Amino acid sequence: MFYLEVGYTMGVDKFKNLLLTVRQDHFPDSPDYKRDGPRVHFDLAGYDILRWSPDKLPEFRAELEKRIRRRQIVVSAPARGPAAIWDAEWIDQQRGAANSGLGDIGRSGYMEVRAALAPPKILKTQGELNEATRGAQIDTFGWPIAPYLNTEELRPRARADGIVASVKPETKESYDYWAIRRNGDFYSAASLFEDERRPEFIFFNTRIVRVTEALLYLARLYTTLGVERTAGFSVAVRHGGLKGRRLQSSNPSRELSMALKSEEDVIEAEISTSTDEIEAKLVEKVKELLAPLFAVFEFFQLSDKIYEDIVNRFVKGEVS
Repeated sequence: MFYLEVGYTMGVDKFKNLLLTVRQDHFPDSPDYKRDGPRVHFDLAGYDILRWSPDKLPEFRAELEKRIRRRQIVVSAPARGPAAIWDAEWIDQQRGAANSGLGDIGRSGYMEVRAALAPPKILKTQGELNEATRGAQIDTFGWPIAPYLNTEELRPRARADGIVASVKPETKESYDYWAIRRNGDFYSAASLFEDERRPEFIFFNTRIVRVTEALLYLARLYTTLGVERTAGFSVAVRHGGLKGRRLQSSNPSRELSMALKSEEDVIEAEISTSTDEIEAKLVEKVKELLAPLFAVFEFFQLSDKIYEDIVNRFVKGEVS
């Protein structure tokens, strides 16, 4: 029966969980072995078998416990959750650098965009990242998200894990910070356009334009880096410095009858998407990222028709 059970264990691929123990006089090399007595079958002779003797049971129990504990460590696979998409430590580092730059120009309002590819991630050189970010800019708004400047002071800098740009032009009261890692993680933070015009407001049409631009930028960036069009990535958009501001439009034809106020200072939304999905569902994705922002202005909601009009005009090269 003993050999039947061992054979069955091997047959169902559970031998890694099996520990064999045999009384020491069952081994032919034991001084207590009897020629016609029970013995270990030759099929098991090559396995590590723990021997025991009736007069040394305490020692046997101690050794058996040690082996069981060792085997548990060897065969037990660590519990693994889903692979992480966001690197919180890296994001905090970039956010700290961006906040410092915003503080230098006295701005508390900002729009932050970050993105990360779902595993398996890419691995690109700093040179490849440099070319991709140079070509990913969208100039429709006039001052693009993640601006790429070629001046000695403002051009991107190579880092061990990617490239970084800190942009504070002398001719413009704004600040932009962006970074991209070799694995495709992207971070951008920029002062608000509204602060150059009417700092007490948030323009809903401008926010739609900027989020539309951000999604198209990321789709272009990842495509240039060779990411499959169906590959998933996460996008998060955060707006800060909102408290006390009122919601309005920069376009007189879209002005609200009431300037709704925010009591919340920071709001963030996150989506999962792909380049294919951005192209097919751009308006829907823009709305997902902006509806939480507009809601903190006294439950404000925009009609799908307005989203569609502003997004589609931007795609055609118009800022409305």
